[in-house]
Amino acid sequence: MARRSSSGLTDKVEINMTPMIDVVFQLMSFFMCTLKVVSPEGDFDIRMPIAAAAAAAPDDQQVPPVRVKLSAAPDGSLAAIAMNGTPVADFDELRKRIIGLVGADSGPNSLAEKTEVEFDADYALKYANVVKAITAVSGKVENGQVVELIRKIKFTPPKKG
Repeated sequence: MARRSSSGLTDKVEINMTPMIDVVFQLMSFFMCTLKVVSPEGDFDIRMPIAAAAAAAPDDQQVPPVRVKLSAAPDGSLAAIAMNGTPVADFDELRKRIIGLVGADSGPNSLAEKTEVEFDADYALKYANVVKAITAVSGKVENGQVVELIRKIKFTPPKKG
């Protein structure tokens, strides 16, 4: 009970804040020590274009973009592949034509680094076929080594109908 003074008011009871501050610092140190920093989920090799001069001279080694048309059958399976308007039998032949176009070397100044592939896939085409086409033009594995072909890949906007 609080004591009453001669004026009839109660004396204030002082609360010692030192133990409360100690507990707060202990909690902070606990959470700082148990914090686990999560590494990023994926390391994507994304290269953003650098702002170029307005009147840049065209590169003699620049290859026009390669257009790959993927046509779908009514059930969503792959009906046909065409590269620059020429029919292609399958994904292996597509890879061979890309290698014939850009060559087998994949250095920093190679033709493969400068070539761009644009995919035009039908809206109803199953996604697995698009992935196979990307795999066919982007590289292959030979003797346990990855041989990169084309890195610049873009897609035309999907069209229904």
